[in-house]
Amino acid sequence: MATLIPALNQCLPRMQAGEKRLARRLEEKLEDDYLLWYDVPVGRTGHHPDFIVLHPRRGILVLEVKDWKRDILRGIDKAHATLLTESGLKEVANPFEQSRVYAQDIASLLQKDPVLRHAEGARRGQLILPWSHGVVLSNITRAQFQDGGLGEVLPPNRVICKDEMSEDVEPEEFQQRLWNMFPWVPAQPLSLPQLDRVRWHIFPEIRISGAQLDMFEQPHLENTLPDLIKVMDLQQEQLARSLGEGHRVIHGVAGSGKTMILGYRCVHLAKVLRRPILVLCFNRSLASWLAQHLESRGVSGQVDVRRFHEWCREQLVTYHAGLPPQGLSGDEYAEQLVQRVIAAVDKGLIPRAQYGAVLIDEGHDFEPEWLKLVAQMVTPETNSLLLLYDDAQSIYRHQRFSFKSVGIQARGRTTILHLNYRNTAEILQFAYKYAKHVLTPEDADDDGVPLLLPRSAGRHGPPPQVLALPTLTDELDYIAGRLRQLHAEGLRWNEMAVLYRSYEVGDAVVRRLGRASLPFQWVGKFARQSPLAPREDSIKVLTFHSSKGLEFPAIAIPGVGRPHKQALDAKEEARLLYVAMTRAMDRLVVTGTPEALTETPSRKLPAPKACATTPT
Repeated sequence: MATLIPALNQCLPRMQAGEKRLARRLEEKLEDDYLLWYDVPVGRTGHHPDFIVLHPRRGILVLEVKDWKRDILRGIDKAHATLLTESGLKEVANPFEQSRVYAQDIASLLQKDPVLRHAEGARRGQLILPWSHGVVLSNITRAQFQDGGLGEVLPPNRVICKDEMSEDVEPEEFQQRLWNMFPWVPAQPLSLPQLDRVRWHIFPEIRISGAQLDMFEQPHLENTLPDLIKVMDLQQEQLARSLGEGHRVIHGVAGSGKTMILGYRCVHLAKVLRRPILVLCFNRSLASWLAQHLESRGVSGQVDVRRFHEWCREQLVTYHAGLPPQGLSGDEYAEQLVQRVIAAVDKGLIPRAQYGAVLIDEGHDFEPEWLKLVAQMVTPETNSLLLLYDDAQSIYRHQRFSFKSVGIQARGRTTILHLNYRNTAEILQFAYKYAKHVLTPEDADDDGVPLLLPRSAGRHGPPPQVLALPTLTDELDYIAGRLRQLHAEGLRWNEMAVLYRSYEVGDAVVRRLGRASLPFQWVGKFARQSPLAPREDSIKVLTFHSSKGLEFPAIAIPGVGRPHKQALDAKEEARLLYVAMTRAMDRLVVTGTPEALTETPSRKLPAPKACATTPT
């Protein structure tokens, strides 16, 4: 069965009858190596072909579908067709010419890529894949087509007629109709990397880079062709394009692309909604990062990105509902912020349904009453709510609850992403071994969603470096030298981060980096720290908590096993360390005490045997 993007059930409401029939035939009659797109924009042209068909052994085909009946088609030439409508004769574009223009646009995009051109031989400089275009006349039979002389304008081998796309047509016969539209057959099929390059060129909105900090393509890099092409995988693209109305939940492991899909969804909603859109995060650094990148996409005027508690304070101030009294502790103040907003909403002081859409990242760190509050902020006209979460990344202890109990209709509207694309298999295995006692799968909850264990997408790299050193000073000396070495090997400073558990370790980190004259940014809320500046070419220094939702090619984690005031029980510390380790995409360095990294008493975290461990 072919893959249709967006999913058919999301396309049906906007499809004409002939488009629906063709979509079903394409899905049913084509094998699973066919890729199909319906009404998806091509590049920056603004063109929306009805269907794009991509096959590794055949090439790329554009199809335009018309529901014309023979008696309303009063004339047709190379450029136009004349139709009899209720308001009289109407002239429209010739669909074959439309499909030619759309296909030519695609070929022009692909032609720019030397990897997709023949390097030698008779076809030197030409595309390695054939491209073609055709028309589907869903209400005109082949006999009517021939009797009406339509073949004089529309090449017969480039047309599929009504009786050639019936439900009982044989798959081989249907496929042959498509194959007959191609001018030639390639000797070799496209490889998976070549297929990704084709998608990268045609659909720029699904492009991603090697690091999340560069996830959204910048306008000034529009014409730059990177050496390594990365795009959403097909499940991610189909999910991103198929999110429909109503409440939607994406349940995914760390590194599965949840935040990337949220960003895509924000850009899409900003185009189709005329009401404000709210994005809520728990983590200050993630909110700062996401806000900057949505601003770079030109949608910040409509999409408001806020930390949950920051949003609560703004609601109280805007509607004069009263802030909590001064003198409270940070946790008490935050708790009262939320409770005052809930009470003000119940009393009608703060209005419900303020937003056309609400998107929640880090939903696993939201309390039940927070979600219940936020769900009321979506206007019933759109009922558009998207929640992203991963139980394994929850680093704040909450009671278990069902989505239904807080007003989120998740059953039947949940998509599960199992594959971790962020981390190499070596890093993921290492992190999982440290925290596997807190990542045990549980039976499905009331919403039918189990806790997920991560599965690697198969990317490999060097094993994590684990160094047991006698003092924190020794650890930081090594880390400073290692980061300098990685920079000499080609990594930018802003592709590296040092993550720490306690303030004392963080303070020691920035002092050591300063003495080494390495550029750094201490990210956080204290006076000497600053909001995340992703584009600044500096090493990011963050707490474990602040790193949630972010990723870097290289991560260093010092101080493992060293005592600190904020320590929780062993399971919660393991969960925190798991979150920190899974921020690393390619390189991970972990340093700590000899006791924590070389001994294995039950109260400590052992170094997994499969990883490279350097003894003291």
